[in-house]
Amino acid sequence: MSTDTTSSPVVERAERDETRPTGLSALDLLEAEAIHIIREVVAEFERPVLLFSGGKDSVLVLHLATKAFAPGRVPFPVLHVDTGHNFPEVIAFRDETVRRLGLTLEVARVQDYIDDGRLAERPDGTRNPLQTQPLLDAIALGRHDAVFGGARRDEDKARAKERIISLRDEFGQWDPRNQRPELWSLYNGRHLPGQHVRAFPISNWTELDVWSYIEREGIPLPPLYFAHERDVFRRDGMWRAVGEVSQPRPDEQVERRVVRYRTVGDMSCTGAVESDAADAASVVAEVARSTITERGATRADDRISEAAMEDRKKDGYF
Repeated sequence: MSTDTTSSPVVERAERDETRPTGLSALDLLEAEAIHIIREVVAEFERPVLLFSGGKDSVLVLHLATKAFAPGRVPFPVLHVDTGHNFPEVIAFRDETVRRLGLTLEVARVQDYIDDGRLAERPDGTRNPLQTQPLLDAIALGRHDAVFGGARRDEDKARAKERIISLRDEFGQWDPRNQRPELWSLYNGRHLPGQHVRAFPISNWTELDVWSYIEREGIPLPPLYFAHERDVFRRDGMWRAVGEVSQPRPDEQVERRVVRYRTVGDMSCTGAVESDAADAASVVAEVARSTITERGATRADDRISEAAMEDRKKDGYF
């Protein structure tokens, strides 16, 4: 019997697949993976919700969701845990985006928890660590069984450990030692009553991928992501903006500098970087030269300890 397989249909098909140009760029593949994840979660879960702060990563996930279900509307609400210390530009952008896309916005306010005594202000004035309980309560109130987030593995060591579909127990907590395998893009969303999952469609993206995609798609963002003049003061190696909840100490000098933000969050703990990048293309070039993640460079709350993010994630934070 001949062993010649050159005319085998299987071999011919494999050869064609190896030589055929796919026409897909790295961004195309990341986009396809993220849209697949979003559609899978919506198909498998009853009451998904998207965490939406108006920051670039949540804006990106929302943009991908609009593409996933076009020409229809996004089939789930968006949720914002409002610290009360947000940048005004970001809140304005959040509200305009919700209006433009016809979304339902759910808001959990940290200030409400402080006012009624369920939470107390921290000595350092930072409210980011106070978001966990309002988030978990909002998930329970909305009976959300899946929560989309814009976390990426390149941001932090704790986020690098997490699966794309990540189980949370009945207390909203995460166990990094008890995670499910994810092979061949198969995602296990099984959970018991009271549990839910966190879903991270852009887990495999880098900051450079995010900005390259934002440039390619022309995605609008809050203006503080781009270079602008601002009154700032130096603290902990970062430029902090002068504002109602962010005031310089007597030994800290206020300066007028051209800065931009790589990440936006609690105004009292988020720093700016000096930059002349006034558009997405310039930011792409700037990020390509950076050797430190945006959270490491500009988020004071992540400098509390080496395991600051992981500790908060175990408690239920995103």
